[in-house]
Amino acid sequence: MNFEEIKNFDVSDLNQLGSAPMPVKVVLMIVVTLLILGGGYYLDISKQVETLKARENTELELREQFARKYHKAANLEAYKAQLAEMEQEFGSMLKQLPGKTEIPAVILDVSQTGLSSGLKILLFKPQPEIQKGFYAEKPIQIRLQGTYHQMAKFASGIAALPRIVTLHDITIKPENNSELLVMDVTAKTYRYLADDEMERSDNNQKGRRGNGRK
Repeated sequence: MNFEEIKNFDVSDLNQLGSAPMPVKVVLMIVVTLLILGGGYYLDISKQVETLKARENTELELREQFARKYHKAANLEAYKAQLAEMEQEFGSMLKQLPGKTEIPAVILDVSQTGLSSGLKILLFKPQPEIQKGFYAEKPIQIRLQGTYHQMAKFASGIAALPRIVTLHDITIKPENNSELLVMDVTAKTYRYLADDEMERSDNNQKGRRGNGRK
């Protein structure tokens, strides 16, 4: 290839391309080929590269989803066993809730626990029942007089009752001119609601919401 021929050839004159020397034609063919390849890459291959990257990202996401689902599937039996254990524990707790007919006996147990602890009962007043979801709460307002150890024995006795009873809003004050203490406390026992009671409770709540919207 003669460099002088390429150097002296006027590319701007398109009419001379047919009679251009062979080295010039070769160079022009190479340039045109590179332009075509570059244009093809820009118009087609670059889009394919973007599509490939998007599909690679999708593949990574699918792999992560598969790993999470595989982990859940691998632990499915453990989850089932845990759920069965929770249902059993919930059933055991539910059995500790007295029925409606048992509430008077539980209230009597609370009173007897106070007396057996050596405390003097100054006030023992059951309050109206409060319905909450699938159970009802029965508060009992209590005032007791005695020593600190007797009150501790009372709290321990309440915790040992076969039915669930909890103590709330406890205040202890010294008795005037005495070594004795006075404790005000609200004892709460609970019972499960029968199906018809739960249905009536739901209907009452819906009725109240309906009246509130009028």
